[in-house]
This record gives sequence, structure tokens and C-alpha cells, in this order.
Amino acid sequence: MATQLEADTPTDEEAFRAEVQAFLAENFPAELKNKGNALAGVDGPTDETPAMKAWREAVGAKGWGTPTWPKQYGGGGLTKGQARIVDQEFAKAGAYNPIGGMGVMMFGPTLLEYGSEEQKMEHIPAICRGEVRWCQGYSEPNAGSDLANLQTFAEDKGDHYIVNGQKTWTSGGQWADKCFAIVRTDKSDKHRGISFLLIDMTSPGVEVRPITMISGTSPFCETFFTDVKVPKKNLVGVEGQGWTIGKRLLQHERTNISGGGRLASMMGQSLGDMAKKYCATDADGELADKVLRDKIADFEIRWGSFLLTARRAVEESKATGGVSEISSVLKKVGTKLSQERSELLIEIRGLQGLGWEGDGFTDGELEAVRGWLFGKATTIYGGSTEIQNNIIAKRVLGMLDHQ
Repeated sequence: MATQLEADTPTDEEAFRAEVQAFLAENFPAELKNKGNALAGVDGPTDETPAMKAWREAVGAKGWGTPTWPKQYGGGGLTKGQARIVDQEFAKAGAYNPIGGMGVMMFGPTLLEYGSEEQKMEHIPAICRGEVRWCQGYSEPNAGSDLANLQTFAEDKGDHYIVNGQKTWTSGGQWADKCFAIVRTDKSDKHRGISFLLIDMTSPGVEVRPITMISGTSPFCETFFTDVKVPKKNLVGVEGQGWTIGKRLLQHERTNISGGGRLASMMGQSLGDMAKKYCATDADGELADKVLRDKIADFEIRWGSFLLTARRAVEESKATGGVSEISSVLKKVGTKLSQERSELLIEIRGLQGLGWEGDGFTDGELEAVRGWLFGKATTIYGGSTEIQNNIIAKRVLGMLDHQ
């Protein structure tokens, strides 16, 4: 039987939870409650207010924006259990994680695995503090689905490379400080001739041209490299290893594009609650439109099941040493469900779901229309659904082509 002293002594979990609560009480500005993190998307940076800056710096100093990353590089050094407590307490307080972007979602985890100690010390702490914004230099006009066909060339000049070529669909390129890119260092071998290079976006010869999308925003760019000088120390791994490193990064990207990452935080209010604001209800307070009610219930069940599956898959991948090809399953299903939800939101809002501008629509209604249009791209970028089907067939199901 436990003594009274033992009963009154908090467990490690309780003590850590109390620490997180105290941190939030002291550092989280009330004016930011239930706000989102602009760095989590590619729609452009939001002007950082003093409150936002103070919150980012406080979380960055603790390393809790990247809670499980090694402490020596600026991460939190927390266990998975402690990281869950941070997530739970932040959610209870209506607090967002102010540290995000491609540095957290894709590049950082990849550099921790493949980077040199010098590269980790140079780049990871700034990512953990939210001080540097990264963009991705992968796709090219003639190298999209066939990414290994890329032609941007890095010519060896002794202690540096000279890079010439073009990238397209560079998410957030016009706002980024640095770019992680796959480039060709050997023209004689399609895959082994690719290397992984870090490029400063302020370097002479880098030109960025935003692309206006159907949603009215310009989150993607064309990026041109003309005689751009890149130090050899910015090569990650060794020459010819870029295809291996690049594929690993794509696994991180697909996990975060799917409900295993960013999309889960985008869902917000339930569709049922949203529908009751716009649609007629019966005497019991339920939606009068039974067909719509059935559609919403069907979606919520499938989305909830997917989130549980995604969470389990992500945890299993971490336990076995990182992300795997299961990320292609998550990306394929998660992005499709996200598109379904956007369609349902339009249907629920009726005419109020079709506004583009004007005083007759709320900001939320206008954002939903643009989100619906932007969402059409999610099944294309990060590897199209067709590419994911191929990966699933070959690497998950073990199906091989037989002539």
C-alpha cells in the first residue's frame, strides 16, 4: 500500500505537465489564443507582431517547437511521451506551435540523418528557433513526375560549385532565406549523378518569379540559377548521394502533407457543427437534410479512422528509425480526404460558399473558397497520386513488373 507521502509526490509525467502549464501561463500571449502558425503553410509570411515574436522566441529557447530533436542542436530533447504532453497542453491553452515551415517538416529531419556535424550545428539551431525560412528546389519544367530527369547542373570548381538551371513550383521561394536542392553533378548517370546541395537564396544569380494560382495567391515560384556560386561545404553527404537523400526527404514531406502532419491541424471545427450554422435543423436540433447529414457522418468516420491509422503509422515509423514508404499511403489518402472536406464545406455553405470578394461574405467564407481551389494541388505536389500508387504497388505491396 502506498504511503501518504508517495501519494502526494507527483509523477514525472505530472511534474512535466505542470512545467508546461507554467511555461504557457508565463509566456503565451492571450491575444494569440486559437491563432494559427503562418510558417506551417506556403501562403506567405504574416507580419510578425511583437507578441508573435516573443512567443516564437520563448518556444524556440525551450526547443519545444521541435520537441524530440536533439538538445545539442537546439531541439527539446524530449521523449515522445513528453512531446505529447506539450502538444496536449498547447492545445488546451489554444496555443499554436510558432516553429514550422519546410525546415521543420522536411529539411531538418533529413539533415539530422545525413548532414555532417558542422552542417547540423550551422543549420539546425536556427530552424529550431524559427529564424531561417527554407524552400525546396526539386521539380523542373521537364522533371516533375520523372524527378530524376532534372538538369540543373552544379559544375565542380575546386572549393565551390557553379550552379546553372531552373526549378519550378518552389513553395515560398520568394520569402525563403535558403534552399535545399537536388542538382546534377554528373551527366553520365541519371540517378547517381544527382547531389544534394544547400543554396543561399540571396546569392548573386538567384532569381525568383512567383506563379499566380487559381486561388488568387502566389505561393509557388519559378527559380532561376545563373552562375550561382555555392561553397563545397554546402554539399550534404557525398556527390552522387543526392537521389537517396532526396527520396528520404520526400518521405518526410508526404507524411506532413497527409493527415500524419499538417492537414490534421487544418480541419478545425467539425462539419456537423458548421452545417448547423448554415442549414435548417429539425425539432431535435439535427440537420433536416438527411442526405447531407449522411455525407457528413460518413466523412467524419473515415477522417477519424484515417487520423488514428496515420498516428499509428507515424509512431511505428519513428520506432523503426524514421519515415518509410507508408508515407505514400498517408499522402494519397489524406490529401483526397482533405479535398472531400473542402467540397463538403462548399455544399454546406450554399451560396455563401461561392464568394470571391465583397462585403456579403465573411473572411472565413472567402478563405474556404480559396482553400478549396488551392487544395486541388495537394494530390499533385509532393509527388502526384499516380506516383504514390506506383510506390505503394512496388515498395509496400511488393508488386513488380514482369514482362
